[in-house]
Amino acid sequence: MADLAAALHAALRAAVRGTVDFSASARALTTMDASNYRRVPLGVVSPRDADDVAAALAVCRGHGVPVVARGGGTSIAGQATGEGVVLDFTRHMNAVVAVDREARTAVVQPGAVLDELRAAARPYGLTFGPDPSTHGRCTLGGMIGNNACGAHSVAWGTTADNVRTLDVLTYGGEPARLGRGYEGLPDRLAHGLRTLVGEQLAALRTGFPDLPRRISGYALDTLLPERGTDVARAFTGSEGTLGVLTQATVRLVEPPAARALAVLGYPDESAAADAAHLLLPHGPLTVEGMAVDLVPGDRAGDLPKGTAWLFVEAGGSTAAEAAARAEALSGAADACGRLVVTDAAAQRALWAVREDAAGTATRLPGGGEAWPGWEDCAVPPARLGAYLRAFRALLTEHGLRGAPFGHFGEGCVHVRIDVDLLTADGVRRYREFSHAMAELVVAHGGSLSGEHGDGQARAELLPRMYGEEMVRLFARFKDLWDPAGGLNPGMLVRPYRLDENLRFAVRKPVDVEFGYPGDGGDFRAAVRRCVGVAKCRETVTGGAGVMCPSYRVTRDERHSTRGRARLLHEMLAGEVVRDGWRSEEVREALDLCLSCKGCRSDCPVGVDMATYKAEFLHHHYAGRVRPAAHYVLGGLPVWLRAASGAAPLLNRLAALPPLAAVAKRVAGVAPERAIPELAREPFMRWWGGRGMGDVVLWPDTFTNYLSPQVGRAAVTVLEAAGLRVTVPRAPVCCGLTWVSTGRLTRARTVMRRTLDVMEPALAAGLPVIGLEPSCTAALRSDLPELLPGDPRAHQLAASVRTFAEALEQLAPDWRPPRIDRPITGQTHCHQHAVLGDAADRRLRQAAGLTGNLSGGCCGLAGNFGFERGHYAVSVACAEEQLLPALRDRPEGAEVLADGYSCRTQITQLAGGLRARHLAEVLAEGL
Repeated sequence: MADLAAALHAALRAAVRGTVDFSASARALTTMDASNYRRVPLGVVSPRDADDVAAALAVCRGHGVPVVARGGGTSIAGQATGEGVVLDFTRHMNAVVAVDREARTAVVQPGAVLDELRAAARPYGLTFGPDPSTHGRCTLGGMIGNNACGAHSVAWGTTADNVRTLDVLTYGGEPARLGRGYEGLPDRLAHGLRTLVGEQLAALRTGFPDLPRRISGYALDTLLPERGTDVARAFTGSEGTLGVLTQATVRLVEPPAARALAVLGYPDESAAADAAHLLLPHGPLTVEGMAVDLVPGDRAGDLPKGTAWLFVEAGGSTAAEAAARAEALSGAADACGRLVVTDAAAQRALWAVREDAAGTATRLPGGGEAWPGWEDCAVPPARLGAYLRAFRALLTEHGLRGAPFGHFGEGCVHVRIDVDLLTADGVRRYREFSHAMAELVVAHGGSLSGEHGDGQARAELLPRMYGEEMVRLFARFKDLWDPAGGLNPGMLVRPYRLDENLRFAVRKPVDVEFGYPGDGGDFRAAVRRCVGVAKCRETVTGGAGVMCPSYRVTRDERHSTRGRARLLHEMLAGEVVRDGWRSEEVREALDLCLSCKGCRSDCPVGVDMATYKAEFLHHHYAGRVRPAAHYVLGGLPVWLRAASGAAPLLNRLAALPPLAAVAKRVAGVAPERAIPELAREPFMRWWGGRGMGDVVLWPDTFTNYLSPQVGRAAVTVLEAAGLRVTVPRAPVCCGLTWVSTGRLTRARTVMRRTLDVMEPALAAGLPVIGLEPSCTAALRSDLPELLPGDPRAHQLAASVRTFAEALEQLAPDWRPPRIDRPITGQTHCHQHAVLGDAADRRLRQAAGLTGNLSGGCCGLAGNFGFERGHYAVSVACAEEQLLPALRDRPEGAEVLADGYSCRTQITQLAGGLRARHLAEVLAEGL
């Protein structure tokens, strides 16, 4: 295999103008999609155009190597993985080539992301109808490969309903343009298809269930003369087994100008399913089902009475018309609770709950893991309620749990089930359950797949649905297109068994430092959290989300949260990434992780890559010399404490360019960065040992030595609110800088010393108020996760409040001064991810500070933006949202940033513009 890989790599490098990557990193990144399966490729090719695709196919054909086409890698049945060469279309062949307003069509390359097509069509008042929940990262090529559908197929159909022509290449190198009829096909293929259809008219007319969501198998019935001999439609949903798509022309539709959402509550999901099809005559745009287990606790109050809900969207030419239609739909439903939502932002927030379900469903209430495989069946909509009741009974019979959701209006159910895929006995029981599930679906007249394709998860069971004769026709159809069997072998026909190639089979236990409380202390389970839905790959800017800033800048999979999780998985497996904790592939991928913790909140399954990075760095550098920045920036509290007595002299020296350049070179600091000034009077010196109070103000390193004015302002505001302030009797530190550089042994020492100092305050039950979001977040999350056995750590974490939370909870009757100014600036990413900013928004509103702060990440992110080699990425992150917002700020706007890093980034990149902590603004107002 090594000789084959070397020869193939050399031949592809010579033949292809695009990217050819056979490195361990590239292979590790494509071993998995969003399914339960894992297959290791020989290498990855990112073609630049159709000629590159043809050249790659020729080389692979010459070496007898299979080819798998891959888009966003969000397939849930295993069809986007493969052993040969993976063609990645997202790097180069990702353009929306043209939009034709008159014809209502668009021409796209296979790697174009759906949301980018929708954005290109929006100025013409058009959109692409199918909209799977992964619309921000799934590609048109992948949607065509799987015949993706989405929530609005009730109104606009599946991808197959919206395909006009497809340009493809067969594994044999034959170009073809697919549409209606056989024109555009190679003679060999046209003759073979005519013969197959002519000989099998009866089977094709009677062998396919009439379902709106029949995705399983090949759609051979669309080749019938009475259905227009639609070859493009028959190709759609073939999962890359027939040909490689190089370009597509797709239909666009005109969406309604306004929308309203009716949310209808029911006692359980079966009752909701019984009601769903009865709403279809009223012409909804979509009818989606959700159960209470999938609704985050902070959103449950937004929903009407019930434990299951239908999200029913209505459209209209005006907002009033859409609202009236939604009210009519709501009135026609026999629901126990009703809510009509007309505000666009509120609708988006509710739809986000539904779209994240594919990830949130992987963690059941109580913390159990759940997996795909049977998340995608479809039955006639009128039978959905009966099917769900039988499905629940089958789960109970096999001792399993799952929370159904999905496209109830079309009878399509998604569910993740807590099957045991980690042990041989569990896999055996899963196989038995799968066969029983197939029987159940077929008994209800359904399709094994209603949206995601068969892949490896269900192809083995196709004879249960279609019978052996039809499956033999599928094989004949496949062989007409691909007689050599070189395209995505093991999918759809002559399939792998559903219990082969499971990604859970490669598991290697490791000792770790963090407690991983949500994963039973098991790092393997923590890494398994990433199921591959790839929300971290979304690149559309705007909104409050943070994840994943490095990927949004580089567009390189290894710099996404999913990519890093994949590399960690392969590190544990030891097959592709073989050096364990010493792996350079993992270190390189984590190097551009900003440790922003955005994934901790924005990832549907709560992957916390900042923690994983700290864990990895701890082991990677164990017993070895570290980069200089780890010692300097990682030990910043020590250096600042030592330097505070000579602040004026050191500030003067740092202002001398030659000396500053030498200091930065020695410290591993980016030469482009200015060295921040030390405070002449640290906050603790200003405080001067005053007496005990009602609340403890946490004197973090950044406030104490670099921005003491924030601490002084906070004391002013807290005392004005009637709170008596105290500070710890000795220096304290949350340990953040040691955590972020992976010096976890030292971090624990610092944390224990801090807990010793804080014992009197903890014994008195005093609240602790943090001003610096990163340090406050470290106290709330990193402290108890690194010292899980120390009850003081948990007590301190529970006592921590943000500045705004403290005012709201401890001084509820106090009213801030009216500032009455617009704002701009940055919400700290750790505040967004760990602490939440709801109290801050309410406090700003009460003070008359109007507008919103930027989402995303400022790009400095503690030590990240100061480290040598990170400056360009740091600036690019700031250009995503922060810097444009500053340039476009309203006249007289107050620039707010509670995080020291954010304020520093603003000062250094926005021409010296000064940002202030909210406490400073309120203190000035007093």
